[in-house]
Order: sequence, then C-alpha cells, then structure tokens
Amino acid sequence: MTETSTDRGARQCWFSRIGRGLLALVVILAAAGYLYENISEARDQRFNPKAGRLVDVGGDKTHIDCTGEGSPTVILDSGLGDSYISWRKVQPKIAKFTRVCSYDRAGIGYSDPSSQPRTSKVMVEELHTLLQAAGIAPPYVLAGHSIGGYDVRLYASLYRNEVTGMVLVDAAHPEQRKRLPGFNDTDARMIRRLEFMEFIMPLGLPRLLGLCSDDADVRAAECNFHTLREKIAEEKALSESASQVTATGSLGDLPLAVLSHDPDEQVPGLSPEVLKPTEAAWSQMQEELAHLSTRGTRSIAKNSGHYIQLDRPDVVVEAVQRVVEQARAAPPKP
Repeated sequence: MTETSTDRGARQCWFSRIGRGLLALVVILAAAGYLYENISEARDQRFNPKAGRLVDVGGDKTHIDCTGEGSPTVILDSGLGDSYISWRKVQPKIAKFTRVCSYDRAGIGYSDPSSQPRTSKVMVEELHTLLQAAGIAPPYVLAGHSIGGYDVRLYASLYRNEVTGMVLVDAAHPEQRKRLPGFNDTDARMIRRLEFMEFIMPLGLPRLLGLCSDDADVRAAECNFHTLREKIAEEKALSESASQVTATGSLGDLPLAVLSHDPDEQVPGLSPEVLKPTEAAWSQMQEELAHLSTRGTRSIAKNSGHYIQLDRPDVVVEAVQRVVEQARAAPPKP
C-alpha cells in the first residue's frame, strides 16, 4: 500500500506534536526544579541561620564569625570549597582562651562571589581587606586546613608583622601534584564530577538525589550553585596557588604546629597498593611543612581522616592553644 501525501503530513504533524509536548515537559520540569532549589535554599537558611555577620568589602559582602576575647586572634581558614561550618567543633573551645574568627571566602557559604581569580594570593588579599574592614586588629595566629594551608602561609609571607603563630591542619603541600601517586587523575575526575554537579545544581537534582549533606547547617551554607562554582574555580587554580606558595620560603622562628591525619585510616577510593606510597609521600611532605620554622612541631591525629577538626577537634584545640601561648610569651616586635 502506497503512503499518500496526506498520510505523510499526518505523521509529521503527529511527530511535531510529540516533540513540542516533550519540549514543554522539559521546560516545566526545569522550571519546577529551579523553584524547588531556590525555595529549599531559602528554607534551609531561614531555619538554620548563620552565625556572625556580613562585612562590606568594597561593595561586596563577606561573612565572618568572631567569638571569644583576647589576643592574639586566631583566624581559621577552611579547605577547598568548605564554609566556616567546618570549624564549628573547635571554634567554641578556642573562644574560651582567646578571640577566634572563622569566615567564608568569596563565593562560598554566605559570602558574595568575587570577579577576581581564585588563587591563594587573591584570597589572601581579600582576607586582609576583610580583617581590616571588620576591625579585627593583629596580631593573628593563622590556622589553615587543607588548601587553607596555602592561604595562611602566603598571608604570613605578605603580612609577616601581623602573624605571631600558625597551625597547619593536614595542610596541602605545593608539590603534592607531582609527588602523590595518581593525584592528577584523581584531580581531573573530581573536576568532572564537580562540573556535572554545577550543571544540575540549579535544577535541584543534587538535593533530590541525596548528594547534599544530611546536616542542616552544612546544607544551608554549602548546597548552592555559587559555593560549588567557587570550589571548581579554586580547584582549577591549585597549580597557580601552589607556585605562589612555593615562592614564600621559610617561616623563620614563627611558632608552628603541623597536624597530620592518621595514616592507618582508610582513604576512600584508594587501593592498598596506592595507599601505601601515597601515605609515605604525604608524611614526608608534612615533615617538610614542620621544618618551615625552627620552632615547628608535627603531630599525628590518631583515629582521624583528612578533616582533623571534625574527627579530632581536641587535637586541633590543643595545638592552637599551644601556639597561642607561645605567641603570648614571645617578646613584642620592634
């Protein structure tokens, strides 16, 4: 039986209607997802309000939370893509013996995004501006977790007279890209995963798929598009940040405590064959960090993974207190 022009026209019309219907469905689902994400973000932040305040830093606002009294002030710098929430187990205890501030880097948590490159040098300059605008005067003891270790080292290099001590919490080493087995492959996979998350975040899919934290405070601060975008930008700038930190050199006789995770703790995604050389390389780099200062010490936080401030907050608090006491005992700078 030969198909007539009328039949062909009817079939094309039918396919066209199906196509328009599917397109309309996609648009409706995307709009629904967008509304769901924005309503969910607003609800989370309403019922889990941030601590601290927003400070104007030249037209943009940066979030900072300061508690306690005393000098020097401890400044807590988070790891890649982490908000101030990552320090919540240690900040209240540090606040019992001195003033302590945690903050969100630009674009993370409750802070406005920045149009500047997300390298350590830029972020350090932004932190310096924030502390001045917030009226938080030096001296400072700087504590940095993971890539926050880049930031605090660079801060001490650029503003040495403001810094009286440092604590590195399983801090990144500027040579880790070339010295950790398979780091570049792992890094590339992470970027691809984060970019996929960035694509689906505005549609609310990470929430629907259970990819956001079960912790309401963490979800309110970090489960949003701008924090994810900032995390990707920081990740992609790691090589440049590492180069900036490499140029900083020694810390002289600055009081320094280096805390490292327990090498016996299993690292997710690493086979035993890769884990052993990875831990050996990491341990060597942590020792090198401790030797940045003639007063540097290194401790292993037993039963702790990379987030020592969450797994063993007591170890972090003790190290911070020790460095604060050393800083207080030091003679004033001329």
